[in-house]
Amino acid sequence: MLEAVTDLFNSITLQSALLSLLFFVITFAASLAIVSLVLVKLPATYFKRSYDRTFLAHHPPLIRGLAIIGKNLLGVALVVVGILLSLPGVPGQGMLTILLGIMLLDFPGKPRFEYWLVSRPKILQAINKLRHRFSKPALVLD
Repeated sequence: MLEAVTDLFNSITLQSALLSLLFFVITFAASLAIVSLVLVKLPATYFKRSYDRTFLAHHPPLIRGLAIIGKNLLGVALVVVGILLSLPGVPGQGMLTILLGIMLLDFPGKPRFEYWLVSRPKILQAINKLRHRFSKPALVLD
């Protein structure tokens, strides 16, 4: 077992380590930018029960169906990335990325789960701090 770990460390080159670091920095920056953009553009009343969440309601059924499939695939990808970013030792906006992914997914009880997630004090504080930085009103919860 110890030999396998030693061989692994010996096989890592400076080039592969730098390439991994570059990939990490790029994905971290992209994740942070996308999450920030969406949370800033989100209407302040998005988490109120009265908010209409119908997606592309006035488009043809085929376009709406394909868009819903794409939206759900992107949501799953963001939830997976958010889980990875939430692991210890991996810096990033894990919970906010998970929230963004969940917002894109369609499943029963989604509004209730989103509300539960965003009503966590640290998450709500982080979102509202970000929104304040861009002169947007704080999120309004029920």
